Amino acid sequence: MSSDLVIVYHRQPYEEVEVNGKTELRENKSPNGIVPTLKSFFGAADHGAWVAWKQADDPSNPEFEQIIEVEDDFGKYSVSRLPLSAHQVKEFYHVTSKEAFWPILHGFRERFNYDPVDWPNFREVNWAFAEAAAAEAADGAMIWVHDYNLWLVPGYLRKMRPDLRIAFFHHTPFPSADMFNILPWRKEIIESLLNCDVVGFHIPRYAANFVSAASSLLDVEVLRREKVSDDMIFEGTALTERRVPTLLSWEDREIGVSVAPVGVDVKYIAECATEQKTLDRAAEIREEMGDSQLILSVGRTDYTKGGAEQLESFERLLESNKDLHGKVRLMHVSVSANRGMSAYEEIQNDIEAAAGRINGRFGTLDWHPVALISRAIPFTDLVAYYRAADIAWITPLVDGMNLVAKEYVSSRVDGDGVLVLSEFAGAAVEMGSAVITNPFSHKSMDEAILTALKMPEEERRARMELLRNAVARRDIAAWGDQLEAEFGALKAAQKRRTFHSAYHYGAQS
Repeated sequence: MSSDLVIVYHRQPYEEVEVNGKTELRENKSPNGIVPTLKSFFGAADHGAWVAWKQADDPSNPEFEQIIEVEDDFGKYSVSRLPLSAHQVKEFYHVTSKEAFWPILHGFRERFNYDPVDWPNFREVNWAFAEAAAAEAADGAMIWVHDYNLWLVPGYLRKMRPDLRIAFFHHTPFPSADMFNILPWRKEIIESLLNCDVVGFHIPRYAANFVSAASSLLDVEVLRREKVSDDMIFEGTALTERRVPTLLSWEDREIGVSVAPVGVDVKYIAECATEQKTLDRAAEIREEMGDSQLILSVGRTDYTKGGAEQLESFERLLESNKDLHGKVRLMHVSVSANRGMSAYEEIQNDIEAAAGRINGRFGTLDWHPVALISRAIPFTDLVAYYRAADIAWITPLVDGMNLVAKEYVSSRVDGDGVLVLSEFAGAAVEMGSAVITNPFSHKSMDEAILTALKMPEEERRARMELLRNAVARRDIAAWGDQLEAEFGALKAAQKRRTFHSAYHYGAQS
């Protein structure tokens, strides 16, 4: 059945669970709500489809159905599962996406590894995604492609199906032209993205960087710039932009540039935070802490997250402030998302070494300054720690958005707590009421955490009120509403073009 909305995303829209030897499909448990929010768009479609990949021993003869019909709380929709071999997955995702694209997107040119990239394989996988999406799409359908590992899909789709409306959303930062242009395939990538009707980013800086990169490579004209809203401009944050390009022209095509900061499910998190079991667990944690203040850090094990730098700052804090010994503890949650990759193993080793060194230098029989957790914590348990923590210390070196900061604020229904946030996280342009810090500066990092530890209650509550308003203003539902409105505008524009073309043809006849 043809679909008028096709979502193209590397993840499947459910979890596969083995039960008594059979595979069951269950709702994703992601608290950030990206997958449920994407599926919610199917409610406005006559029929929707989702394109993802699934590993197969033999892609030419997979052991699973390639197209299935799913019915859940969001209605009925198709899922097209591309069978990829283990080699294709490794080359497409772990090598090209993670060793070449990821470091450039985040500004770590020294970690860029060009030599092992199999570019023909990346093209082949992206072509397969485009073919599957084109096969599912009805005439004039909307195709919504997600993230950098599918950069080439829009260009292929435009060749296959000129009738389609194509949107793309980046869930990562987009770097400056000088950084992006390190990629040998830069022009091919930009040409593909300019075949979209709209390209979306989290914050104005990433949109501006994209336009700068496009203008450096191709004859792109900026047709419209708009003033950034005041609630996304905070003095002293590194990622602030005051005007953003919103409409481009290239080869007789107009391309919209969208800025839509993704949010969290504020309502769901607040419900978790007020459940009795959460309150009981938070009370237990506070009792265990005694008079000590709890600093909570949560992130993936990734060189972009600044975990080792954060621990070094904590070590300096204890060196310089002996009065804090026995009075403060850091719970550092660092979960590996890419096991088996040497770059991430190095970071994990550095984090473990730093935690061990700090506990060895300063710890006593009754006090271990650092509790290091390297496993995923169930979200409901994590909310209890959010409720119990005096401070959330979120200081990535670079981050597209950072939803942990928004989760912490959403959890603090009591109106207390302090957020220390890196100015290089996309969320900082919305959350300037946090204690903003520069993770590349020892002085800035050390002063920020000390300020948070000593902040009086009146100031804590004033800052938290502003933060909670900001997070509620742009929650996950608002993100979906904004993009749905933009897609509606695209559909209306397409109808106008069709009408004018028909009218012009009739007049000529």
